Amino acid sequence: SRKIEPFYKGGRIQISRDGKFMFCPCGSKVNVLDVETGALLHSLQQEEEEDVTAFVLSPDDEVLLTSSRALLLRQWHWREPRCARAWRALHPLPVATMACDSTATLLATGGCDSTIKVWDMVKHYCTHNLKGSSGVVHLVEFHPDISRLQLFSSSMDYKIRIWDLNSSKCVAVLDGHFSAVTSLAFADGNTLLSSGRDKICMVWDLESRESKRTVPVYETVEAAVLLPEKGDFSQLGVKKQGLHFVTAGSKGILRVWEVASAGCVYSQPVPFAPREEPSERSLCQCLWVPARGELLTVSLEHNIMFYEAQTLQLRKQFLGPGDSHIVVATNSPQLKVFELATSHCQILYGHTETIMALDVFRKGLMFVTCAKDRSIRVWRMGKAGRVVCVAQGLGHAHGVGAVACSRMKESFVVTSSQDCTIKIWNIPESLTSKAKAASISSPETLHARVTEKGHNKDINSVAVSPNDKLLATGSQDRLAKLWSCSDCSLLGVFSGHRRGIWCVQFSPVDQVLATSSADGTLKLWGLRDFSCLKTFEGHDASVLKIIFVSRGAQLLSSGSDGLLKLWTIKTNECVKTLDGHEDKIWGLHSNKQDDMVVTASSDSCITLWQDVTEIEEKEAQAKQEEQIMKEQELSNLLHEHRYLRALGLAISLDRPHTVLTVVKAILKEPEGRKHLEENLVRLRKDQKEAVLAFLVTWNTNSRNCHEAQAVLEILLKHEAPDSLLQFSGIKPAVESLLPYTERHFQRLSRLLQASMFIDFMWQHMRLGDTAQQDNGTL
Repeated sequence: SRKIEPFYKGGRIQISRDGKFMFCPCGSKVNVLDVETGALLHSLQQEEEEDVTAFVLSPDDEVLLTSSRALLLRQWHWREPRCARAWRALHPLPVATMACDSTATLLATGGCDSTIKVWDMVKHYCTHNLKGSSGVVHLVEFHPDISRLQLFSSSMDYKIRIWDLNSSKCVAVLDGHFSAVTSLAFADGNTLLSSGRDKICMVWDLESRESKRTVPVYETVEAAVLLPEKGDFSQLGVKKQGLHFVTAGSKGILRVWEVASAGCVYSQPVPFAPREEPSERSLCQCLWVPARGELLTVSLEHNIMFYEAQTLQLRKQFLGPGDSHIVVATNSPQLKVFELATSHCQILYGHTETIMALDVFRKGLMFVTCAKDRSIRVWRMGKAGRVVCVAQGLGHAHGVGAVACSRMKESFVVTSSQDCTIKIWNIPESLTSKAKAASISSPETLHARVTEKGHNKDINSVAVSPNDKLLATGSQDRLAKLWSCSDCSLLGVFSGHRRGIWCVQFSPVDQVLATSSADGTLKLWGLRDFSCLKTFEGHDASVLKIIFVSRGAQLLSSGSDGLLKLWTIKTNECVKTLDGHEDKIWGLHSNKQDDMVVTASSDSCITLWQDVTEIEEKEAQAKQEEQIMKEQELSNLLHEHRYLRALGLAISLDRPHTVLTVVKAILKEPEGRKHLEENLVRLRKDQKEAVLAFLVTWNTNSRNCHEAQAVLEILLKHEAPDSLLQFSGIKPAVESLLPYTERHFQRLSRLLQASMFIDFMWQHMRLGDTAQQDNGTL
């Protein structure tokens, strides 16, 4: 029913001037998104399927320009969307950066070949070839005052060059940074702000071409954005008039700086654990969106966030990829909670290493996660949809790989780890009570009630029975085991898989356990005698996840080949194979109503599947009822000799045999040929085309050839050759009619010859009889 696909794979994002559209590079295409809904509107796809290396939106929002690894520049009318023009970039190496001037008539391209080219966008030719940079040119910007005709650039030598486009010469070099310059911002015609990875920002006087101020920011800066002088930014610590700017960098937070004092006047609160690696939270881009009064930031994890400019409060976020939300664990320490209706997403900080598994309690307001950091965390969603961590537990010696929640009440959690142990954690009542949970200020500490060594190898999966009395585990040691929830005592072992077990699940209605394995099979086991009841074979790869659907009557399994299979337990049959992913499907979950399934794969896609069984059955039943009604009406029309209506109805049913029956009924009538001719002439063109297609089928059978030839004769008599040539499928129809018609005429000729021989014999027999009679008389 819906697919959440990656729309951004890294690079510079751009926003339209009106703040309504966002442009995100994604491999060989640029995706255009609606900022309000997060919906993907268009994809501007390169024909040669080479990656887009840079793109820029013209200041008037009319044209998008892209460059690719195929060394081509393209001009797009992105609203339609279509490519208006493509031309060679003239750079021997890919273009790394692009910029348009304020009039949208000049385009600058900075290449990996150390050169900068300026293009006339009206006449489409290269006007300047600027040489002198060192290494890759990764930044180009036009001076906002077009009368100056100046271009600013920066390359791998960390210097900012000013090019005069009148003379095509470098007129100044601003030397002050000791690492790559990441952004340039013009405060006015004579003031320039630059940021760098050397942890400083510099303010330059463009008249004297000297540095006015150096602001140490103590973090690698990826972007610096000037705050407008008009506007109330008092909540961000802006107390005085003067130049202020916002930085985004390796600390992962936005900070506001005052140029006059070179001090930080505001810092965003840190939403994550201090132990987290800096690389996992750093920001790589920051944009000012004046039409929305917002700042946009992009993190290294490809999280796109919009902040209200006056308070830096989070308004909306996007992600590079009753049951109103889905919780997603990616290859990251952060969780993402998607609101399905709006594509809004929350990022949950807490774990310090990659999250391995999660499970949701029955009521859907609380869920549990476990990670490689050897911890588990309990999360709770409030009325407004905000999610907070309410409890955490430590105790495993290695990463926690599987987790399962109690099914009846929110009373306990079971975890399993690479340390081969199972732990049962009690959930305090204070967390399950709404009133008490609202007052929790910091996460409570959980302690394991029971710890048991379960297997000899990694435990891949753990499940709790619907009555909360049993739990099952599946391990790489090819065994599944059944345990008592009260004291974690071993009740039985399920042995039979030839390779490691990836998933275990209890049936919601029967005393049955389902397991899936790397041997490509699924098995059902009886909980009383631990025997294998059924084996399902059909996957060609490891079966990673299984769930019971259709109230326990069917199984849905997902494999490492990206296929989903639906199995009917009673018949052991695979009734449906769904191909919706291109890589391993690690996530498989159904909603409480059992009519929707969500899958998530290593291909970065999340797919929502709708159960359409009842809809299809209703449609089939309605179609069948309509067919019966039409057939009854057809019978009535034939009985009442209303042949034109009967023919039209039979043609609409698209059944050649029914139309043939009507034609035969008409021909049986007195003056049947005449009636048939009258009715066929009155048909519409599309109906005549259908009849022509039908008579081709009738003509292949000698029993029906007379009716076919009668209809063909009427069509040839009343339709001019030119109009017949306009019929759809006339050529194959004629090609098919000719050989069969020839065969029918040959048969008639043979029949005629045979009948003449019989007549000849009869005549001679009569002659013999006459002669005998004459002799007798004589």
